[in-house]
Amino acid sequence: MSLLSGWRRESYAADGFEFPTYRDGEGPGVIVMHESPGLTPEVVQFGRELVDKGFTVVMPHLFGSSHREPRWLEAARVIPRMCLRREFTLLATGRTTPMAGWLRSLARHVHAEAGGPGVGAVGMCLTGGLALVMMVDPSVVAPVVAQPAVPVPLGPRRAADIGLDADDLAAVQDRVRAGCPVLGVRYRDDWATGTRFETLTAALGDGFLKVELEGAGHATLTAERHPDAVEAVVGFLTMRLLPAG
Repeated sequence: MSLLSGWRRESYAADGFEFPTYRDGEGPGVIVMHESPGLTPEVVQFGRELVDKGFTVVMPHLFGSSHREPRWLEAARVIPRMCLRREFTLLATGRTTPMAGWLRSLARHVHAEAGGPGVGAVGMCLTGGLALVMMVDPSVVAPVVAQPAVPVPLGPRRAADIGLDADDLAAVQDRVRAGCPVLGVRYRDDWATGTRFETLTAALGDGFLKVELEGAGHATLTAERHPDAVEAVVGFLTMRLLPAG
């Protein structure tokens, strides 16, 4: 039986892009964006945990396989393929992804259907910084940046870049000053995250809440999940989206 059995498969189109989505649960919405190499069993399981906590979870399928055990060969192929796709910017600095409009539109759509004070956005690895992209829209009130790995940290400039152009960075800073914090989760010695947490700390100050785990792991919520990371993310989403609870 597929791990996605019970999830409602839909397709969402906006701003020139269209991707499949999987949805389940009730309550305020949380958009979970998967990591490389795709919508793996570990990502689906994390989504299921959020459903059990009282959220409507929407998981876009952005690249790679879905709900199958990841294979090293497939993982090695994902990044070169994504470099050829116009939706993603894996190497450029100071740029917001071309799919920003689609992501923000999806957030508004989920908020309109699920209700509540807004939606959460959880990005991981190659999608880690997309939560920042989405919080430019006021519908996103609980952005989570888990082990952000884009741009690929080749050199100090890319290692420090957080995947936003100047206007979007200013908008994110305005949202934080207005009371919307950002949660960041990473393993302290994860090379893929570069120095992005330092960049975010300098840009957002106390509005950037950090969970830095000891070690050189990577996938904080899935393949190398750490209970402190999962607890922090669930607690943050609950605080921001389910205040009465």
